[in-house]
Amino acid sequence: MSSDTIVTPRSEFTVRGVLLGILITLVFTAAQVYLGLKVGLTFATSIPAAVISMALLRAFKTATIQENNIVQTIASAAGTLSSVIFVLPGLLMIGWWSHVPFLTTFGACLVGGILGVMYTIPLRRALVTNSDLPYPEGVAAAEVLKVGTGSREGAAEGVFGLIAVVLGTIASALFAALAAAKIFAAEVAGYFKAGAGATGLGASSSLALMGAGHLMGITVGVAMFAGLAIAWGVLVPVMTTLHPMPDVSVAKHALTVWKTEVRFMGAGVIGAAAIWTLGKLAVPIWSGLMSAFEANKARKVGGVIPRTEQDIPIGIVGVVSLALLAPAGWFLAHFLTGGPITSIATPLVAIGVGYVLIAGLLAAAVCGYMAGLIGSSNSPVSGIAILTVLGASLMVGVVGRGVIGPDVAKALVAYALYVTTMVLAVAVVANDNLQDLKTGQLVDATPWKQQVALIIGVVAGAIVIPFVLELLNRSNGFSGAANLATVAGAKPLDAPQATLISTLAKGVIGGDLNWTLLGVGALIGLALVAVDLILRKSSQERLSLPPLGVGLAIYLPSAVTAPVVVGALAGWIYDKIVGKDRMAAPAKRLGILIASGFIVGESLFNVALAGLIVTTNKPGPLEVPFAPSEHVGMILALVAAAVVVMGLYGWARRSANKIADV
Repeated sequence: MSSDTIVTPRSEFTVRGVLLGILITLVFTAAQVYLGLKVGLTFATSIPAAVISMALLRAFKTATIQENNIVQTIASAAGTLSSVIFVLPGLLMIGWWSHVPFLTTFGACLVGGILGVMYTIPLRRALVTNSDLPYPEGVAAAEVLKVGTGSREGAAEGVFGLIAVVLGTIASALFAALAAAKIFAAEVAGYFKAGAGATGLGASSSLALMGAGHLMGITVGVAMFAGLAIAWGVLVPVMTTLHPMPDVSVAKHALTVWKTEVRFMGAGVIGAAAIWTLGKLAVPIWSGLMSAFEANKARKVGGVIPRTEQDIPIGIVGVVSLALLAPAGWFLAHFLTGGPITSIATPLVAIGVGYVLIAGLLAAAVCGYMAGLIGSSNSPVSGIAILTVLGASLMVGVVGRGVIGPDVAKALVAYALYVTTMVLAVAVVANDNLQDLKTGQLVDATPWKQQVALIIGVVAGAIVIPFVLELLNRSNGFSGAANLATVAGAKPLDAPQATLISTLAKGVIGGDLNWTLLGVGALIGLALVAVDLILRKSSQERLSLPPLGVGLAIYLPSAVTAPVVVGALAGWIYDKIVGKDRMAAPAKRLGILIASGFIVGESLFNVALAGLIVTTNKPGPLEVPFAPSEHVGMILALVAAAVVVMGLYGWARRSANKIADV
């Protein structure tokens, strides 16, 4: 493709590109919802979407890099909007919902998501065009698009990239199927006495979690390993010693203490780390906002604006943002209709709309800056959600303090969670918008077309999220939910983030939050912040220990965290090995795509399995009568995982070298 083609694109916003983007969004959103409910983490979908787009659109001679960019922009909504599942399952856990209502869920996702796009448009010039922020994921997506669109080698890499995603997907789905059949053990675990206390470790036999570790990288992997060491090497042994349970097994003793005490310390670590992170960003965010408004004032009235600087006009942005407050208020009022706090619906809706407006603006600015600083996947969305639900719960609690009646506290908690969902949707889509606009800047795209494309992705994601959530609610349910007796599945989903968020809301409104455990965790978090600062300063920013990563590993089950650490280590070793090859860059990109395939395959298989569970009303419809013992299943799972990962990494390295011969 010539440079002239890049400067003046033949096609950018096309029907086929939009349809392909929507299709990829629907598939990846389903995968993201499952992964987020199981792990509490999601992954960026821009790069795998870009590779799939390039491979499929190559059949059209008029396909351009800008058209592929529109596809990945739409599909990137799957990696972000699905983060609302960090809050929504809490409404099932507290017993407010028994099923997931489509309209209520769709409304929160849609209003919050579109506001997230609108709020970040004024920030584009300051935080993208005139900024030296690195935007690691945006730059990586742009490089993939440039390589895949601009040469014969790029065409070959596009083909191999699509094969990599497919191979990873098939391998992961088959692995998950064997686990569902009970041929592979679902978890490898061991617990033992530690002095007078107890501890241990578990690890899910999951290629998806290993793939997530590869994508997160070695820095987050090391942070999570540190969290595992703190939780299970220090806190669990100490707390089990202080709280003996002589009548239960070692495993139950360790897991009970972790769940009821250590996990809250992890929440304290996350909260302290999040506040520190946001505090550091206050000055840059304010400067960015002022710069954005100055840039808008400085635009020449009636002047010709270059195509690559054309946003959705600021007047339309303002009108749309204000207009969206009406449906926001309607959805908030609809949520309260017929409930025990209908009598105070007017002040609650007014507070909710104001909170979405103001907290959403702040969250959008914070997340937009964080996307540029550390990438959308690594942004501390958990911290944003924690701070948001604490603020929402405090305000809702004050308004509802004088109301007396059954289920009033539950209704107030539910309303706080729903308001938090809207604000979180604003935050995560804002996080994604600026990341996409950086990619667009590097491939000579038109900003307003990308902004419209992301709105389309938000609509597609908002449609599919309620259906997938309800399917998983009926097939598995969520840990601690009141409706577990009515679901078909045998193993509820942990939904770790939603558990934390709903627990915080209940604690604030009910006045019984265990501030002592949170305070201990906050002190640990501050100590980790100090360690991170020392590491960064002494290594000239080469080394770090992200406190949020450590906190997540303390808070999440070890069964989830351990395979993520293994995946991060495996990915780092692979990158080191191929780093010496002549085709190191393509080999690394193929490794990323295999890891993405691991996530997609297992997640989609489990969504399909959920449908089968609901249809057959059997918790284990694929279980076979000749399944081996659990011990043998553990060995089979470990061996198979090692063979699959090493085999596919080897294929990726060989394929990268073949690209050079094209």
